[in-house]
Amino acid sequence: MEFINAQGNRAAQMLVEIGGIISPSGEELERAEKVAEYMKEIGLTDVKVEDMPNAIGIIPGKSDKVLVFISTLDDLETVALHQRESGKLPSIEGERVVGPGTNTSSITVSMLLAAEAIVKSGKQPSHTLVFAAVAQEETGLKGMHAVYDTYKNNSIGFVDILGDGRNISYGAMGIHWYKVRAFGPAGHTLRGGLPNVNQAMAKTIDRIFRMDYKEDRTVVNVSIIESGKVFNHKPEEAWFSLDMRSLNNNTLAEMESRVKKILSDVMEETRIEMKLEPYQITPGGQIPNALETPLVSRAKAVSEFLGFTPNMSNAGSSNMNIAIAGGTSAIGLGGERGGQRGFPDEWASIPNMLTAAKHVYLLGSFDW
Repeated sequence: MEFINAQGNRAAQMLVEIGGIISPSGEELERAEKVAEYMKEIGLTDVKVEDMPNAIGIIPGKSDKVLVFISTLDDLETVALHQRESGKLPSIEGERVVGPGTNTSSITVSMLLAAEAIVKSGKQPSHTLVFAAVAQEETGLKGMHAVYDTYKNNSIGFVDILGDGRNISYGAMGIHWYKVRAFGPAGHTLRGGLPNVNQAMAKTIDRIFRMDYKEDRTVVNVSIIESGKVFNHKPEEAWFSLDMRSLNNNTLAEMESRVKKILSDVMEETRIEMKLEPYQITPGGQIPNALETPLVSRAKAVSEFLGFTPNMSNAGSSNMNIAIAGGTSAIGLGGERGGQRGFPDEWASIPNMLTAAKHVYLLGSFDW
């Protein structure tokens, strides 16, 4: 803990380097290589950059069972845009590191500091510790899928590091995103307004919103609607986004079936072809008696030791979803990282980086 307390300046410099690398989803290789370089420097073993590209390093334990810590490599596309427009690295301003690319990557720095503290302690952990900075979190959790497939059979749990641990997620909300597409004949207004993709879109959206689900925090949203470009021409195709969420996977499956029935009915009524295209499916799930599992109870105790009264949630939505959907114990450590994520003046808190590192250190060094 004393080691971590003394790392404020170094943590800030590490974040300038790692966060300053432009790394939108699918373009994380340079950042992954930098993280792997740090992993080697701090003494992790079997360091590698996998194809995803995930950066992975290991601290061997007394057993072959593994506890896997996860951080996210990729940024939102808007962050990459702001980085390119800025043309400069983040800056250190007091207790903040300011600039696009700092917010999400602050957690990778926290993970590295915690791993280094465990190595420097000289104490071999009870179980092998895996530290994985994973790619493509923003575009389908692809990096996490790869890590989970590798370690699921020997794991005692997965820890998705998202913040300083004042919030702890132990269950996962299923999130299903779709594009609903409509195809019909184009033509000038003078040729008549029907059939028209927009009529089919309107009917479909209205009926979707009329689906009545109140249990399991189930919600439906339509956010994006794209159609014609000019006043006097009916479009040949259109689409809208569909966001469906629930704690109950069976409910989501039922909702998808109902949406398909709505599309079938609307096609018959309007003579417009309709298609439901999955865009991103984030699985959900719940671990039985999760609050009583060693991972959740230990994380809660660590949070309290660090001065928090943790908010416990069964509705997480992050890399941890993959593990929970697979029936494996997992948590998300949420909380404060900084502010203005996705904006040009994005920033990360140096004290919060250190607190997150302490949480990971205490979880990793615990005698399970």
